[in-house]
Amino acid sequence: MNDETRNDTAEEARETETPRSVEERLAEADARAEEHLNDLKRLAAEFDNYRKRVARDQESLVARANERLVKELLPVLDDLERALEAAQQHEEAKLEEGVRLVHRALSDVLTKEGLAEIGTDGKFDPHVHEALLSQPSEEEEGTVIEVVQKGYKLGDRVLRPARVVIAGPPIDEA
Repeated sequence: MNDETRNDTAEEARETETPRSVEERLAEADARAEEHLNDLKRLAAEFDNYRKRVARDQESLVARANERLVKELLPVLDDLERALEAAQQHEEAKLEEGVRLVHRALSDVLTKEGLAEIGTDGKFDPHVHEALLSQPSEEEEGTVIEVVQKGYKLGDRVLRPARVVIAGPPIDEA
């Protein structure tokens, strides 16, 4: 066998090996790609289940929180019913006492839940006050002079701004 024949045979062997190696590598790459795709599908399904579970847990938490608040308001409802019964008997002193009791009980429950009245002493604050009108006054301009409706915060959030009348510039008598 001469050198040329050996080279031709080696070259043919390389040519036949190369396509097979490429095919094998392609098959391996396809298998890896399929495995990665399955991993991604599994991860997407797990995330979807997680999202649904978190939504259910949040709904459950809100329901329990509402249940607790309603449970605390039941005695206030009982007190209000007693006040209404007293009103039917025309006992005004008992009616007023009953209404005060209901107001105090409701106020205590809401305070315990984090409700706080917005202060209205001093200057107008547009973040917590709503100016309904401005009236001429001897007070410094921009000062709250009357509260039309109390405002409340729950924690740091304003639930309802205090509706107020603010002092405007004084009227000149000239």
